[in-house]
Amino acid sequence: MNLTLFVWRQGGPSSKGAFEKHELQDVSADSSFLEMLDMLNERLVSQGKAPFAFEHDCREGICGSCSMSINGRPHGPKKLTTACQLHMRTFKDGDTVYIEPFRANGFPVVKDLVVDRSAFDRIQQAGGYVSVNTGAAPEANSIAIEKDFSDEAFDAAACIGCGACVAACPNGSAMLFTAAKVAHLGLLPQGQPERASRVISMVKKMDEEMFGGCTNHGECQEACPKGISIKYITRLNRDFISAHFHKAASIRGKMRAQ
Repeated sequence: MNLTLFVWRQGGPSSKGAFEKHELQDVSADSSFLEMLDMLNERLVSQGKAPFAFEHDCREGICGSCSMSINGRPHGPKKLTTACQLHMRTFKDGDTVYIEPFRANGFPVVKDLVVDRSAFDRIQQAGGYVSVNTGAAPEANSIAIEKDFSDEAFDAAACIGCGACVAACPNGSAMLFTAAKVAHLGLLPQGQPERASRVISMVKKMDEEMFGGCTNHGECQEACPKGISIKYITRLNRDFISAHFHKAASIRGKMRAQ
């Protein structure tokens, strides 16, 4: 398979970037997209040129680090697939492929195809945890959880934090990521003590990180490689309003008591 590649080249966060054209021959249809980039980089290194920087780790669709847009779509043209699991048989001989980093205010470009997604870590740190006593782990069946709730929590927890939802959203919103992280804890008994404070803190941090607001385009769920539904955004909004209502009621109650 022969391909024409336009790959984004950018020296650093403050540098001006541009697409760089490369012709690549004899690409195996059975190779993954990242293996194809490895092939390109090996050729560049053999020519004494700088390879393209791109992020990867597990290459098994688990870690979410292979975040890049392929022909304008986060992770490429195949639904429910990360870039590392995208195979070259998806493309045709002679295709032109554009490869660029995720575009969002919350994801500044580090170099070439690598973006800084640490904003997701800070949102998670703002409230994505539960309070537990130290010591031995409790017996797994000691807390009864209805199957409907456990299934829904598991679906939300499938989020790998890749950022495709942000890159696909015309507003650069992180609502789907934040909603998934809030929901998978808020649906379980262990997550109830911090349920109100969690949603308030994580939404506040999301706004501080300069992500846009959700206007129900639905592009986030279409781009998500794990199929996270926008129904979790509805749940997030409901929990957020409820948390503020109870917080305001608590403040009024304290003022009356004084």
